[in-house]
Amino acid sequence: MNLPNKLTLLRICLVPVFLVCMYVNFPFHVSCALLVFAAASVTDALDGKIARRDHLITTFGKFADPLADKILVLAALAVLSDVYDCPVNGIVVTVIAAREFMVSGLRLVTAEKGVVVAAGIWGKLKTAFTMVTIVGILLWFSVCEFIPTLSGSGTGIVDLVMTILVWISVLLTVISGAVYLKGYWKYIDLK
Repeated sequence: MNLPNKLTLLRICLVPVFLVCMYVNFPFHVSCALLVFAAASVTDALDGKIARRDHLITTFGKFADPLADKILVLAALAVLSDVYDCPVNGIVVTVIAAREFMVSGLRLVTAEKGVVVAAGIWGKLKTAFTMVTIVGILLWFSVCEFIPTLSGSGTGIVDLVMTILVWISVLLTVISGAVYLKGYWKYIDLK
């Protein structure tokens, strides 16, 4: 197994570690979750760059890399929606999950016809922006772990910034989903 595929598998393996850090209340657990999520996000950037640079692109990588991204992002959004008072809610999780299922469905349909749905710029932008947004939210909660008095002060501005970032992520999700759907609509048989 090549290095990019190992990095992809590492990202998948870090998801349960991230969830444990988020759900188990131990000192500075959110800070640990932030580090785990950030490390997993970095593997997303590294695996593709290394695969392209060293000509190590594999069918496993084409399948597992977007799956690892989906698992990581949806797990983080779900736990933020479930446990924390932040702008991530059921609507956000549902819209993002629906787009992910739709693109995965497109990949299945087009694969039957020998067509590979490659990650486009909008999908990459959506993933990167959503990961940065999640890191930002986790960073705020992590700072509040270290300085508990911050959690009550100035939260209006922080909440507004988090809300804007989350909804930009949702907008990018919808745009990227529409771009994929438009680009591959001809492969969907409506008969």
